[in-house]
Amino acid sequence: METARFITSRSRSNLAFAFALLPREKRRSMCSLYAFCREVDDVADDDSVPLAERRRQLTCWREDIRNIAEGKNPQLPVNQELQPVVQRYGLDCELFEKLLTGVESDLDKTRYRTHEELQGYCYRVASVVGLLSIEIFGYRQPACRDYAVKLGLALQYTNILRDVKSDAERNRIYLPEEDLLRFEVTEREILEGRYSERYQALARHFADRGKAFYREAVGLLPVEDYRSMVAAESMGWIYWSLLQRLESHRFDVFRPGLIRVAKWQKAWLLVLTGLRAKLGRRPGWYG
Repeated sequence: METARFITSRSRSNLAFAFALLPREKRRSMCSLYAFCREVDDVADDDSVPLAERRRQLTCWREDIRNIAEGKNPQLPVNQELQPVVQRYGLDCELFEKLLTGVESDLDKTRYRTHEELQGYCYRVASVVGLLSIEIFGYRQPACRDYAVKLGLALQYTNILRDVKSDAERNRIYLPEEDLLRFEVTEREILEGRYSERYQALARHFADRGKAFYREAVGLLPVEDYRSMVAAESMGWIYWSLLQRLESHRFDVFRPGLIRVAKWQKAWLLVLTGLRAKLGRRPGWYG
């Protein structure tokens, strides 16, 4: 698990931050899952590497996951650490294939016409991770899978709003074209980092869709699974807080510096979420 732990600690991700609430074995297993997700995402995002080479590397990751599915020994160090996790928790290797398909789409696709099209992408790169994660967390009720899907969409919508500027710098716009047309925001404005009241209205509309996913997620979480989903709920609260910070800045992500949740606030949210789980209390409703 040394490779996975190094990748996780280096990332400083909000997702990795929430692992602190898990028992040791599950925490180590989530590090292995996260390391896989982080590595394949980094392959797709490394613009210093030619497109053909990134595609070849992702093909290697896909073939190596198939080795795990077929009971063969994987070749990549991260997958070697992931293999016993897949076996212990019965993780569905088809979900890894879907994740790779989503990540690989970033090599070619830089625009999305509709929310429906965007949600298909978000399902593959975020909800799928949630579906894999809950198998490690452990759950009793099948409704937990619907919870994982909705929470994944909520987190990804929040990420999209936060990363509009950095994505635009790589000629990527995830905000759907139907929204740009509705609020009369041009692609050029986003690519050039020009903030306006029209952009603020567009971002607020997009945020409202994200908020709906958060609320749907909480409503779907079964009573029996409150405690086992404590790490997922802490992720939800951290990202909800990020969404609120974006809102308080009027969604102006084009200004210098990244809008983020302070480390002390993340820690406080972890404590509160952990206490509610220990007491068997229903998670708070977002907003």
